[in-house]
Amino acid sequence: MLNIHYFASVREALKRDRQELAIPDSVSTVAELIEHLSAKDPAFKTLQQSSNGLLVAVNQTVVDNSYKLSEGDEVAFFPPMTGG
Repeated sequence: MLNIHYFASVREALKRDRQELAIPDSVSTVAELIEHLSAKDPAFKTLQQSSNGLLVAVNQTVVDNSYKLSEGDEVAFFPPMTGG
């Protein structure tokens, strides 16, 4: 099971702040998780394809899309941060 959290504008666009997901056989990396979520939810696909994209953290560490997922991981999606 993955515990997925959505923050800020991602949460607002998806109209939920979290979900639990049994890891499908086709998902072993962050990239495959993103592909799976995009196929299941058009709103997630739109967010993922936006010019700003999404940042991903696993167990509270920002990771890239090649990161290998494990049972019980906490995955967080959030918009890129800007400062000024």
